[in-house]
Amino acid sequence: MLVRAKKTPEHWIFPKGHIETGETAEIAAARELEEEAGVRGESLGQIGSLQFRFRDRDINVAYYLFAFISEVPRKEKRERKWCSYEEALTLLSHVDAAELLKKALPIMRDEKPS
Repeated sequence: MLVRAKKTPEHWIFPKGHIETGETAEIAAARELEEEAGVRGESLGQIGSLQFRFRDRDINVAYYLFAFISEVPRKEKRERKWCSYEEALTLLSHVDAAELLKKALPIMRDEKPS
């Protein structure tokens, strides 16, 4: 599932955001998934991290893979898109994000429905 970027809505990205006081990166990822996409998930673990520069600051983002549990009310009204693996690879606006998705494929294939 992808969401439109807030600052550049023509871009499709993974939900992400800032770690709040007292949160781990994994807890922040789960919270951001709920806020931006309206999805509650079970973490399957970290799949990697990306570094980029934004407004003269170096940013490091840890990405986690989540298995869908349920939809929840979302705080942000960004467009979201449920898509196949192949469609997500073509829609992602950043090559490094597509590479993260490729790293997640073996984990997604091993995921068994509960």
